[in-house]
Amino acid sequence: MQSDDGSRSNEMEKATAFIIVEIIEYVPGSVVIKTILKKRTGNVSAVSVDSDGELEEKASPFDIFIQIIEGRTEIFIEDDVLHLETGQSVIIPAHSRNSFKAGHRFKMISTVIKSGYEEVS
Repeated sequence: MQSDDGSRSNEMEKATAFIIVEIIEYVPGSVVIKTILKKRTGNVSAVSVDSDGELEEKASPFDIFIQIIEGRTEIFIEDDVLHLETGQSVIIPAHSRNSFKAGHRFKMISTVIKSGYEEVS
């Protein structure tokens, strides 16, 4: 894919329809991340996690919106555990420790907004 200035981009092609669960495949024992949009102010990614896959604990300085688009998973946010399945979403608060445990294959959309925090009181 090329951007308007002719450089290569990892983003999806704009103004082209796609089915989100079909743009990313499962890879045995792996986590796969495909960038949908990536800007200085945030990004949107599609993520697939195989049944033995795990997203290790981390914390982001920004809120993260997660939507499960296929399958189910356990999301650990600080000391809480949420069981999410297809169609369910959660917002992981900024600076919160979080991790994912598959147990089953799943796909999700992860959206991070990096601007606007200074405007919120």
